[in-house]
This record gives sequence, structure tokens and C-alpha cells, in this order.
Amino acid sequence: MGRAGADQPRTLISTGTTASTPASMQARRPHRPLWTADALVVVGYLGLAVLLTGGQWGRPERLFHQAGDQILFEWMLAHAARSVVTGQNPLHSTALNAPDGINLMANTSVLGLGLPLTPVTLLFGSQAAFLTAVVCCLAGTATAWYVLLRRRLVTSRTAAVVGGLFCGFAPGMVSQAGAHLHIAAQFLVPVILAWLFRPEPDRVIWPGVWLGLLVTWQAFIGEETLAFLALAVAVFAVGYALADPAAARRAAPALLGRAGVGAVVAGLLLAYPLWFQFAGPQHYRGMAFDTYSYQLDAVSFIAAARQTVVGGEHPPGLLAPNPTEESSFFGAGLLVLGTVIVIWLGRRPLVRALAGCGLLFALLSLGAEIRVHGTGTGIPGPYRLVAGLPLLELAVPARFALICVPVLGVLLALSLDRARPPRTAPTDAPAGPGVPVRLLWTGAVAAALLPLFPTPIRTVAAPAVPVFLTEQRWRGQVPAGTTVVPVPPVTGAAVSPGMLWSARTGLAFRAPGGYFIGPSGPDDPAARWGAPDRPTAALLRRAAETGQTPVVTDADRRQAVEDLRHWRAAIVVQGELRHGEAVRRTVEALLGPGRAVDGAWVWDVRDRLR
Repeated sequence: MGRAGADQPRTLISTGTTASTPASMQARRPHRPLWTADALVVVGYLGLAVLLTGGQWGRPERLFHQAGDQILFEWMLAHAARSVVTGQNPLHSTALNAPDGINLMANTSVLGLGLPLTPVTLLFGSQAAFLTAVVCCLAGTATAWYVLLRRRLVTSRTAAVVGGLFCGFAPGMVSQAGAHLHIAAQFLVPVILAWLFRPEPDRVIWPGVWLGLLVTWQAFIGEETLAFLALAVAVFAVGYALADPAAARRAAPALLGRAGVGAVVAGLLLAYPLWFQFAGPQHYRGMAFDTYSYQLDAVSFIAAARQTVVGGEHPPGLLAPNPTEESSFFGAGLLVLGTVIVIWLGRRPLVRALAGCGLLFALLSLGAEIRVHGTGTGIPGPYRLVAGLPLLELAVPARFALICVPVLGVLLALSLDRARPPRTAPTDAPAGPGVPVRLLWTGAVAAALLPLFPTPIRTVAAPAVPVFLTEQRWRGQVPAGTTVVPVPPVTGAAVSPGMLWSARTGLAFRAPGGYFIGPSGPDDPAARWGAPDRPTAALLRRAAETGQTPVVTDADRRQAVEDLRHWRAAIVVQGELRHGEAVRRTVEALLGPGRAVDGAWVWDVRDRLR
């Protein structure tokens, strides 16, 4: 880390020239800071990330408030570890949605996180792996931006620390971290930018190769973040070209060359995974939900997010689609501060390009119709103009505001660096801002950021995993090729206890159902949540939701046998449920009496399915 590149031009775009540095300043360059200072910064980021996840460490009975999403990613991490141990195809699994399985390349499988975390998953379980991933995503993103700012854009360590802190722990990042690992994992974004905008214009091949490798890794973490990065880079590049055409022309050959080499490398490495995603087993078309309905309210940009020290419980859906999509919520103070920074430093092409990029994506996050306090205004949003374009048609508009996070983080760092008086200056240089100005500006930044300080991510109770499963007392009853059917077998976007059972036991057994996106049917590739419902699954879920035992007919019993054969069931298992008694009576009406074993009700159905 250190101060490498501290005397280079303060820009992300290489112009092929070196900024002139006064001889007196060159002669009196400060000594390279000790690496321990950088280490303390990273430790601070890690400590904050651990603090935010503290509600779950050592508490298997808790999940973050968006429980279904955590269960999904715990399962994905467990699958990645199992694929390493068994050598199975990491892009497909029949451990859930038996017998058809899941196309994991077409889902958020986060293999780019799961594979490196395999030792953690195997030693400590899927929950520990998930929490470790959350900590690495938040602290890693902050650290990566700190390094980029420190090496390329600012001389002040404090400025880089603040910029990295905001980029990693902004309200939108904390909001996503409790549920969406593929969105919160942005630690590769500044690294990709560093290689793309490398200062040496004559170095193209190797930076391009590294760029391709990083893009490949990011694709296996989250394609959505990669797509947003590509869009942001394109908009930023256009903005910079308009702000400084001469510099852009000088930088263009190297940037285009690196991008071209990177595209070739990434294209070769991703050719098969992308084919598998779009043409492999259980592939689908479109999205399982209306992405355009996930938009932000205009007021959200000045409101307080739930997971901040001044946040409250505003009604879900009023300012953001749900608690995990609070991608803006910057507060009025920070937006005013950002406007002042743009006016103050607006002569710099970098600042103008960043401002234009941030403003555009903030407007796109408002969706097809601008809403204010939850009410439609009838005013069309800019997103309506691009909603039908490839790539953008599948994007969640609310997440466009996440691009504003690094934009504001870089602007904050630039302003703090500018307000810091130079350590040494030539005698004929104009005087920099005095100590009062520096203190005033530092105070203004602190006043804008302190209300955004994150609080520990909220938790809820987790579905209990029966000891019958964790102690593997089912093994003698489940022959190879058969499944454990959880009750009810969730097949949509609801919380799936069976999926949690699978994750917490290391995918030790196969099961139907699950929370994922797949095709609507064998001949219908339209996307839907989960597999199409079997009648027995719908019957049991209705009992679980209402607490009422339905009237079970002989036709229902025959259908249950048919559905269990489809699932290749060996045993049916019911754990703790809110309306467990009603569900158990329903299963008994379908299959006969069960037996209570180690925290679960179990029905052995092998004989009746022959």
C-alpha cells in the first residue's frame, strides 16, 4: 500500500504525461509511511464489519432479517464446498429441486466466494461461511477503495480512509450485505478500475490479461455487479471525454486495448459457463419478477436508512422496495455536501465526470414513474427510456443508486484531500486553505456522515434444524437416489426450512423444492420462483399458512403417492412450524401416523411407493 504513486497525476484516466512537481517538493518528499498504518486501517474496517454481523456469531438460531436470502446463500456456499470435496459439477446440482435440479450458473451461486471459503464452510459450517463472506464483502470493498484512493487519487491517508469507509459501509451496502452477497461483494470493482485505468499508456497486454481474469472472477461472484460496473465505466468515460477531450483522446488507445484484451481472456474463460447458464439444464428466460417495480422513491435520497444510528422503521415499500434495497438513503446533508464539492472542485474533469455519472444513475434508480412519499406523480422517469434495452431490461432499477456510493466516496476523499494544507510548498506557491477552513470542512463531512453510521444488522429467529438430520440418523432410511421430503416442500420465494436443513448439514441429502429461479416447465423456459407446484406441496403449504387442516380425500391420497414418487421420496420430515399441529394432521391424513424422532416427525414412505 503506502504512498506509491502519490506524486502521480490525480486522475483515473492516464493521459500519457506526468504532472510537473516543483523541485522543492520533490526534494522534500515525505518518507514512505509504515505499512502498519495501512494494516490498522484494514483492521478497523474488519472490526466494523464484525460488529455489524455480531447478532449471529455463535447463534445458529438467528438469521438476518431477510431470512430467505440468507438461507439461499448459505446453501450456495455449502454447495460450493461440496463440489470441491466431491468433484461434482459446480454449475448444477440435484441436491435441491429433486429430481430436476438447479442451474446454478443461472442463479446467484457466488462460486467466486464459495470456492475460496471452502475451508471455512467445511470446518465451521454454512452460517460461519456466510458471516465470513459478509465481513469480507464489507471490509474488503472498503479496503480496496482505500488502496485505490491512496495510490491514485489522494495524498491524505485520512481522506482515503473516509472514502473507503463510505464505499464499503454506506447505507446501501449494509442494506444489501444482510441478504445479497452477490451485490455486497464489490471488492473487485476498484481493482478492475485500477487495471483498466493504469497510468502507463504503453502497457496494454498484461493489464488486459489481469483485467480479463478479474472480470471472470467477478462474473462468478455476481454478474449483476459486473454489468453495473460496465455501464458506469461507459458513462464515466463519455463524461470524461466531454470534460477533457484532449486527455481522453490520449488515453483511449490504451483503455480500448486493455478492454479488448480483457474481453478476449474473459470470453474464453466464461464461454462454457455462459453456455451452461443460457442453454444448460434448467435454464430459463427472463426474470421471475417484474424488475421495473423495484424502484426508489425520490424522497429516499434524503431519508434515513433503517440500518443507521438515526434510522427508523418506515413502512416497507414506501421509500424502497424492501429493507434490503435501500440503495440510496444518503441524507440531505451528504447530498448538499456533494453539490458543494462539485461546485468547488468542478474544474477537474474527474469531478465533472463523476458528478454526471452519479446523477444519471440516481435518476435511473427512480424507475419508470417518479414517486414521492410512496405516491406516483405521473412524471415519467428516465428509466422508461432504457427499460427495453438488452441488459437493462433485466436490471433492478433501485440498485442503480449503488453506483452513487463510490461516486460520493471518491468526491468526499478528493474534498478532504484538497482541504488538507500541503506538508511542504514552494515559497512562490499560493497559500492553501488555512486551518480554520480545514477544520470547518472536516466538521461538515463528519456532520454529514455520522447520521449514516451503520448499526448491527437486524436478526430474526431461524427455523430449527432437527437433530434427526444434524446427527444423520436418517441415513439407514434413505437409500442412494432417494430424497428427504421436508414439510411443507417450499417451491417458491418463501423461506425454505428444507433448504436451511440442507445447507446446515452440508448437502448431505437430496430434497425437492427450494428457493431459486428456474423454468416454468419442461417446455416453458419462462422464469419462475422455484419449481412448478405439485398438488401435495400446495395442500401442505396451505395448512402451514392458515393453521387449518383441510379435508383430505382419497384423490388427495392418491395424488400424494404420485407426488412422492415424482420426488423419489424415502422419508417425509416435519420440523418445528408455526402451525405444526395442523400440518402434522394433514400429513397423517395423507400418509398415516408418523413417529416423533429427535425433534422431528418422520414418515417412512418407502414401502408404499414401490
